[in-house]
Amino acid sequence: MSLINVIDFKSLGDERGELVSIENNKNIPFEIKRVYYVFKTQKGVARGFHAHKELRQVAICISGSCKFIMDNGKVKESFVLDDPQKGLYINKMQWREMHEFSDDCVLLVLASDVYDESDYIRDYADFIQMVN
Repeated sequence: MSLINVIDFKSLGDERGELVSIENNKNIPFEIKRVYYVFKTQKGVARGFHAHKELRQVAICISGSCKFIMDNGKVKESFVLDDPQKGLYINKMQWREMHEFSDDCVLLVLASDVYDESDYIRDYADFIQMVN
């Protein structure tokens, strides 16, 4: 089973442009309780380097691109997120890293819960121990 689970969003467009609608428990597989976005990431900077015990997320690169490395403790897979009609579903207990942000990258993240520091696993060795 692949760690890369891509959600394809239907775009409703006409001569004026494109529109993607995002809805709780429809094209997003959970109720959205937090939304944040990352932008102006400097060249050579990587982000992420954590997993969540319970939180689920969908990452959407609404502008530009970045590379995700997903890891379940046994397998690592990479995926370039570069299409605003695609969302990367990140399940709980998946280590994630983001690399190679383009200058124009705006990464939108939809989360299943509010921020909770106790849900984070920030040490890779601890993560490996928990999943094995």
